[in-house]
Amino acid sequence: MTNATNTAAETVGTAGTAGESRPIDVMSLYPKDMNIYGDSGNVLTVRRRLALYGYEPVMHYYNQGDEWPEHVDLILGGGGQDTGQKKIIDDFFMRADLIRSLAADGVPMLMICGMYQLFGEYFETVDGTRLDGIGVIGAYTVGQDVRMIGNLVEHSDEFGDVIGYENHSGQTFLREGVSPLGRVDHDGTGNNGEDHTEGARVNNVIGTYMHGSLLPKNPKIADFLIRTACERRYGSFEPWVDEAAQAELDRLERFADEARKVAAARPR
Repeated sequence: MTNATNTAAETVGTAGTAGESRPIDVMSLYPKDMNIYGDSGNVLTVRRRLALYGYEPVMHYYNQGDEWPEHVDLILGGGGQDTGQKKIIDDFFMRADLIRSLAADGVPMLMICGMYQLFGEYFETVDGTRLDGIGVIGAYTVGQDVRMIGNLVEHSDEFGDVIGYENHSGQTFLREGVSPLGRVDHDGTGNNGEDHTEGARVNNVIGTYMHGSLLPKNPKIADFLIRTACERRYGSFEPWVDEAAQAELDRLERFADEARKVAAARPR
């Protein structure tokens, strides 16, 4: 993965019957320290699907101390160890007001595991250390000794069954009025192992514990993020998909179906 700021963004070629250029600026947030369990696959999926839809993905990889891009249409954040969260926290709070304003303005965002926790109010570790979040999502997390780990299927009204892999010891509790991304069937899974919720949805921000990577197996969520970004920037989502691009989209859909079947069938 190439690290880049707004002065050296990575532009990926487009597919389809392109007329004028239609850039979409995609940010990967703290990929050096918050990128475990295949979360970079979410970035690759968004980049590839944007290109197949005839848009021009302009990729920004933002790490501590980097210059913030002039324009951001979509933000993706991954998971990380407690040490990774502590590494980025000072820089993260320097950007907190900006990130909150982007979230309030409807910029689509996907935050996985550690970044999901930091988008909440706070994370209290098992030893009692408190790490404040930026409060985009009305939720708080407390550490526990038992990990929730394994393949997971959750049920979402908007996206159908969402399939991924959770691996976290923090228990996340949603504040009243905050909608979960989905609901799980079994105790000991999801946000906290108790209330059968998983993830959270606030405006166009999605937080979830689903690794995997999530988006290759769940293209409906990838397309929601892409569609929302395009609609905000251009007023509508209008794919330019030629025969070759459609064949590739169909191939990716088949791969996603197979991966979902395998993951759903594997025991925790």
